[in-house]
Amino acid sequence: MMRGIDTPVRQMRREIFKEIAGLAYHSENLNDDVEALPYKIVNPETPIYRESIYREREIVREQIRLAMGLSLRPEDKPVHVTQGLEESNIDEKYYEPPLVQVIPSACNACPENEYTVTDRCMGCVAHPCQVVCPRGAISTVNGKSVIDKSKCIRCGKCKSVCPYDAIAHQQRPCAAACGVGAIGSDESGRATIDTNKCVTCGQCMVSCPFGAIADKSQIFQLIRALQTGRKIIAQVAPAFVGQFGPKATPGKIKTALKQLGFADVYETALGADRGAMAEAEHYVNEVATGKLPFLLTSCCPSWSMLAKKFFPETIDSISNALTPMVATARQIKLDHPDASVVFIGPCVSKKLEASRHSVRSDVDFVITFEELVGMMEAKGIVIETEETETPVADATAAGRGYAASGGVASAIESCIREYYPDTEVHIEHVESLADCKKILMLAKMGKKNGCLIEGMACPGGCIAGAGTNIAIPQAQKALSSFQAAAAKKLPDMPEEKANEGEGGTKEK
Repeated sequence: MMRGIDTPVRQMRREIFKEIAGLAYHSENLNDDVEALPYKIVNPETPIYRESIYREREIVREQIRLAMGLSLRPEDKPVHVTQGLEESNIDEKYYEPPLVQVIPSACNACPENEYTVTDRCMGCVAHPCQVVCPRGAISTVNGKSVIDKSKCIRCGKCKSVCPYDAIAHQQRPCAAACGVGAIGSDESGRATIDTNKCVTCGQCMVSCPFGAIADKSQIFQLIRALQTGRKIIAQVAPAFVGQFGPKATPGKIKTALKQLGFADVYETALGADRGAMAEAEHYVNEVATGKLPFLLTSCCPSWSMLAKKFFPETIDSISNALTPMVATARQIKLDHPDASVVFIGPCVSKKLEASRHSVRSDVDFVITFEELVGMMEAKGIVIETEETETPVADATAAGRGYAASGGVASAIESCIREYYPDTEVHIEHVESLADCKKILMLAKMGKKNGCLIEGMACPGGCIAGAGTNIAIPQAQKALSSFQAAAAKKLPDMPEEKANEGEGGTKEK
C-alpha cells in the first residue's frame, strides 16, 4: 500500500498539476507552452525512472493531456499533443469520457497472476510444494524447485505449504486493487480498463507503481472560470482535514481557498447531515415496515454504480436521498443563485457523478485534494503558514463522520435511535469493492433483510479516496478531532417531520 508515501509517481503527478495550473494562471501562448512543458519537466539532468528521457517525455505528454481534461492520443494515428486544446480552453464544465485511462507507454505489462519460486528456495528433502501440486507443475532442477508455467493452474497450494515462504505470488497491482475485474490486457500484455465493468473508484490508479493510470482533471477549466470573475463557491468534503499538512487547520484551509478566489466555502458534511436524516426516515418508513427488504446507502457513487451494474435487482433498495455533494450544491445555489459550485474532495467517481444526466447535480466542477495542492503551489499559497483562520462550522459530528468507513451507517443509526426510538435498526457496513460485491450477493439471496447497508468502494472510506494526500491513519486521526470539534453531535429533525409526531417519534 503506497498511500501516504511521497513516491516519484506522486511527485510527478503533483508537478504536472502545478504546471498545468501555472499555464491556466499565466500562459499567453498556450499551444507553445504546452509543447514546451515536457522538456521543462523532463530535462537531461532529471533522474530518469525509465530507460530514456524520450519515453519519459512521451508519458508526460499524455499525463498533461489528461490533466487538462483531454483524452489520450491514439497510438496508431498522428495526433498532435495540443489537439483539442482549444475546445478545453474554456471556463465551463468540460468532461469527455472515459474518465480514468491507462497510458500505454507508461504501463509495465506486469504479470497478471503468476507463481514463481524465488532464490529463497532451500531445496528441502520434503518438497511439499511438489507433493501438493494438483497438476505436477513443480519439479526439481539443480536441487531447487521450478514451476512449469504451462502446467500451473495458479491455485496457490505450493505457496501455502512452503516452509521458507520461497514462492512468490505476483499479481498486477492495478488488477489486485480492482474489486470488479475491470482490468484486462491488450495484445502486448499492457493493462486495459473495461468501461462496462469499471465503477471509477480510482483504486487502480493509486495502486499502479508506474503511474500508468490517471484520471482527467478540471483544474485548468476551474482556474479559467475564476479568472473571468464568475462567483464560484467551494464545498469541501469532510475528508479535507489533515490533507494539507498537520498545521493546516480547517480555518486555514478555508482562508486559503478564499485567497484562491472562491467567494465562499461550505462543508459538504452539511449535505451529509441532511442525508443521514433522510436515510433514517427512509429506513423507518420502508425497511422497518417490510416494504423494502433492505436499504443501501447512496453517498458513495462507486458503490451505487456497483449495485446498478452487477446487482440490478437491488436498485429499488438504493436510498433516494441526495448524496452529500448534491444536497450541499443545491443549498449553495439556493443561498447564491448566481454562483457556480466546485466540489473539492477525495473522490474520482464524484467527477462522474457531477456529469451524469439522470439526476441534476448542480455541481459545475469537481477537483481532488491532490489537484488542489497543484493550484495552491502554482499560486504560491502555503496553507500551513496562513495566519488567519476563517471559522468552519456548518455541520455536525455525524455529518463529518461520513468521511470514514462505518461513519455513514453510524450517523444514520444514531439519527434513528434519537428520533425514532421505537424502531429496531440493523446496521452493516463494508469497504472495498470486493467486500461490497459479497454483501450485495448476500442481500440478493435474502440474507440481509431488515438491514441498513453502507458500502464504501475505497478501503477505509473517503479518507482513503484516490485523490487524497496522506496516509489513512493520519486522515482518521484528523477526522476524529474534527468531529470532536463540532458544536452538535447530530442534525436536527426537519421541522415538518418533527411536527408529524410527538416525543421525536414519527407517527405511522
